[in-house]
Amino acid sequence: MLALYSKHLPSLEELFKLLKLSADAKFLNFGKTIHAQFLIRNQSSNQHQSHIIQLNSLINLYVKCSQLRLARYLFDEMPLRNVVSWNALMGGYLHSGEHYEVISLFKKMVSSFENGCPNEYVFTTVISACANSGRVFEGMQCHGFLFKFGFVCHHYVKSALVHMYSKCFHVDLALQVLDIVSIGSGEHGGNNDAFCYNSVLNALVESGRWGEAVEVLGRMVDERVVWDNVTYVSVMGLCGQIRDLRSGLQVHARLLRAGLLFDVFVGSMLIDMYGKCGGVLSAKKVFDGLQNRNVVVWTALMTAYLQNGDFEESLNLLTCMDREGTVMANEYTFAVLLNACAGIAALGHGDLLHARVEKLGFKNHVIVRNALINMYSKSGSIGSSYDVFFDMKKRDIITWNAMICGYSHHGLGKQALLVFQDMVSAGECPNHVTFVGVLSACAHLALVQQGFYYLNQVMERFKIEPGLEHYTCMVALLCRAGLLEEAENFMKTTQVKWDVVAWRVLLNACNVRRNYSLGNRIAETILQMDPRDVGTYTLLSNMYAKASSWDGVSTIRKMMRERNVKKEPGVSWLEIRNVVHVFASEGSNHPESIQIYKKVQLLLEMIKPLGYVPYIEAVLHDVEDEQKESYLNYHSEKLAVAYGLMKIPSPAPIRIIKNLRICDDCHTVVKLISKVTNRLIIVRDASRFHHFCDGTCTCADHW
Repeated sequence: MLALYSKHLPSLEELFKLLKLSADAKFLNFGKTIHAQFLIRNQSSNQHQSHIIQLNSLINLYVKCSQLRLARYLFDEMPLRNVVSWNALMGGYLHSGEHYEVISLFKKMVSSFENGCPNEYVFTTVISACANSGRVFEGMQCHGFLFKFGFVCHHYVKSALVHMYSKCFHVDLALQVLDIVSIGSGEHGGNNDAFCYNSVLNALVESGRWGEAVEVLGRMVDERVVWDNVTYVSVMGLCGQIRDLRSGLQVHARLLRAGLLFDVFVGSMLIDMYGKCGGVLSAKKVFDGLQNRNVVVWTALMTAYLQNGDFEESLNLLTCMDREGTVMANEYTFAVLLNACAGIAALGHGDLLHARVEKLGFKNHVIVRNALINMYSKSGSIGSSYDVFFDMKKRDIITWNAMICGYSHHGLGKQALLVFQDMVSAGECPNHVTFVGVLSACAHLALVQQGFYYLNQVMERFKIEPGLEHYTCMVALLCRAGLLEEAENFMKTTQVKWDVVAWRVLLNACNVRRNYSLGNRIAETILQMDPRDVGTYTLLSNMYAKASSWDGVSTIRKMMRERNVKKEPGVSWLEIRNVVHVFASEGSNHPESIQIYKKVQLLLEMIKPLGYVPYIEAVLHDVEDEQKESYLNYHSEKLAVAYGLMKIPSPAPIRIIKNLRICDDCHTVVKLISKVTNRLIIVRDASRFHHFCDGTCTCADHW
């Protein structure tokens, strides 16, 4: 540096070295001093080749110092350029994210072939720009030039091509390039390195082509490619997607043996993998072993608990995170927590999270809004769901689906179909989930003709292949319309592998419509598929009890004992001031049980003038009618309704969750209670939401 100020001027070679050091160290001002020296010397020199080297070095300086305008000015003023000139400026644009400029420069270069042809470094740069900008068409054109200029087998160029095709989800082309034998791989050795394989693996996993991803992984093992952190992350993602816990454990062990840096990125992927594979305890161990935990790690563990149905533990983690005080929740954290609230219908907790979202400024994130719609819908507040939906300026496919399916789940079929019409009018393309909601809405409304129109014509128009869920909705639609024989024929003639759920839809309809002969046939089919399906035994018992066939009820119970099938006890709960109150049938554990039982008796007396007669056929015991009536009086949902009326002031709705299907008698009772008390009572049972108001239910007595 002192040479610049000495009596003897430094040589050009020394200036080039100093300029390179300035560029590498990003010493812009010192580099400009050297630039000034070049300008002084160039006034008395006509050496064009020396000028090209100077300008290339200066372009390199300004590019590395983020002075692209100066670099471009020098480039444009160059009377002659070589391949280094082009590559230096392209590299600058690439690193600054101006990918279009890279592609534009490349087109200009190959159109003039000025001062040389593009080399492997130029091709690597422009292909990377195509990858980062998603311009696969231009990338394919570059691929064609590679054949012309003979660089298609060069290791760096090949890696860039594989990455570009993988990132643009043209995985088949990436696999073709992967099979090309590389030259010039140098220190990497072998045909393909981890970078190539990582690109393809990521694309295959994200595309759901998991079998092919396993094959590529096998190639990596056969070729003894050294795995890096990115490889481990991709492989753990693959294990999580295919729910292969055993392979996930092996990958974890290999990671530990390799001794790679165990950063939060790898740690969060391990937690994610264990969560998806059902190993939530292992996920917690990984979490506990991490020295540094950022919001991604916390959110990954919350997600693991959510995926495994441990909603309360997922919510408890927020308290732990707040207590540590070093990490702030982000939009993804709140989305997970709101979905956890949806899982247990914790409306009060969800309201608190909603307020926190508003306070922290995450309310406009689509992922948070979608989670709010889902939370309110599954917590029984479909009106609040629509308020969030209506207020959204930007919606995605998940937004529309959440609203459509939410309305359908609440039995509000007309509203669901109206939202679907708005969705199509807005230009949003529906997917298979959308039509599950649409066909469910048709089923709730018994719109047979319209349902088949959506299935056979609208879905075909949007190029969506109907799946099992869609066909199950059609079975429900035919059953809702009372067309049980047609539903059975539909199941026999439709080329799809029906599951127990679909057959049980028809069996439930047989129970509702009292078609016991068909019901017995369907039950036999289900029990052949799954001899331990408790829902089928319950429905069979109900049918026999309704027909007063106590021998049949006894036979079913004997079968359940022999096969060790146990019916889940009926439980109902409701949330009051963020406290959850749980009730079991004929339970007396609640501290206010005496008052609750008195309230139930009072309500039953109030509805008798409206024509209420206990539905004793629903009692699965061969006892006296008086005893049957006693059994019915204190079902868990009746206790929950009574307590809700005691504690929740009018006109606030009463929201109750039940783990099983609401029985016929309770359904009738709650309808009549809603009339005599003039209250809205919302019950979420195992199959759907029931909105009881003024003596009617949104299910129209079919559930």
